[in-house]
Amino acid sequence: MPFGMKNAGATYQRLMNKMFKDLIGHTMEVYVDDMLVKSLEKSQHISNLEQCFCLLRSYNMRLNPSKCAFGVTSGKFLSFMVTHRGIEANPEKIKALRDMVPPENIKEVQRLNGRIAALSRFLARSGDRYLPFFKILRGARSSGFQWTDECQEAFEQLRTYLASPPLLSKPIMGERLYIYLAISTQAISSVLVRKENAIQRHIYYVSKILSKIEGCYPSTDKTALTLVYSARKLHPYFQAHTIGVHTNLLLKNIQKKPEAYGRLIKWSVELGEFDIHYLPRPDIKS
Repeated sequence: MPFGMKNAGATYQRLMNKMFKDLIGHTMEVYVDDMLVKSLEKSQHISNLEQCFCLLRSYNMRLNPSKCAFGVTSGKFLSFMVTHRGIEANPEKIKALRDMVPPENIKEVQRLNGRIAALSRFLARSGDRYLPFFKILRGARSSGFQWTDECQEAFEQLRTYLASPPLLSKPIMGERLYIYLAISTQAISSVLVRKENAIQRHIYYVSKILSKIEGCYPSTDKTALTLVYSARKLHPYFQAHTIGVHTNLLLKNIQKKPEAYGRLIKWSVELGEFDIHYLPRPDIKS
């Protein structure tokens, strides 16, 4: 397949999905030309590799040996570090952020925001914590570049946080997952977790800075928006798993209320395709 064609990536991905449809999610993960063969036990790995090679041979596909690594316990996959412990942030991206000096102009703030976005799944409540950086861009046209004490404090907190970034877990097919929602005046956030031996393992952090209109929503609407945005962002997880939503607001009853209006009805219909259960929120969570 020639490079540079507009639909080449999507076409190649469809081919990969067709080739490895019985293995993806079990012993393999495939994204375009990046393939990962995984095994829980060392004794299974040769058999899993053999299955992969047989399929490649049947489709007359070849691998580049110089780009392959075999028998490793950890490695970089899709810009993340995948290990036996879980999913870790790319050390190179963390180093790039920690080595940055405070921005001195708008372009450097844009670069900072881009690097934060690349690590957003590892950053809890990133919309609230790093809102000062986005405020600079919002007010750039009217007031120009202004690096305030609030920005400097958020910048130092970011570097401190990245000194020990969280380790993310990978869900097991079919297990129930749980999501916690958080709202503030200017941002919404959530965290998707799984339970392992009564211990909660974080899977993915989601955060969004609200627009001026969204910031005026009542708390019920903001909470519903948080769940809808999380479902869109984490669509594969919501499709493959039963989701328990921890919230003190009765979101499941919103669509039944006679005063329910446009966006709430639209959101309830959108969420209707998923297997969602609403649970009371424990007091220990904030």
